[in-house]
Amino acid sequence: MAKAPKTLDDLFHDTLKDIYFAEKKIYSTLPKMKKAAQAEELKAAFEKHHGETEVHIQRLEKIFAIIEKKPVGKTCAAIVGITDEGAEIMDEYKGSPALDAGLLAAAQAVEHYEISRYGTMRTWANELGLKDAVKLLDQTLAEEKKTDATLTEIAETVVNQEAEGEEAA
Repeated sequence: MAKAPKTLDDLFHDTLKDIYFAEKKIYSTLPKMKKAAQAEELKAAFEKHHGETEVHIQRLEKIFAIIEKKPVGKTCAAIVGITDEGAEIMDEYKGSPALDAGLLAAAQAVEHYEISRYGTMRTWANELGLKDAVKLLDQTLAEEKKTDATLTEIAETVVNQEAEGEEAA
């Protein structure tokens, strides 16, 4: 008996499980990044995003309810790789003037992944007629873009200069 072909519904659900896992991994990683960060602005950004991530997880759970599925994660190799890279930076650059620049780069890699996922999922939710899910995904997408912009501003106004300045001294 042939297997039924997978549909956009299936792909949406699989991707939802993937981003759910990713958000939970990010939620557990952000306090470590905050603790490792040296610049107060970066610590504050990680703290703020930690709170937002908790809300993102709750929104994803609402989307699981909309599609009448149990909220369960599926290991996201991409986010595991990105967070492992961040942990490596924390180890290798501890106490270094470049630590915050590395943490910021890792955080932005996470944000770009999330922006990609949420944008795609919003488009699919729209295609599937999941209007309530579209609204929830839109909210999270806007917050992820704002966090990315904040991280860019911190990089350009504080962190990169500190990393560069101390090395030149």
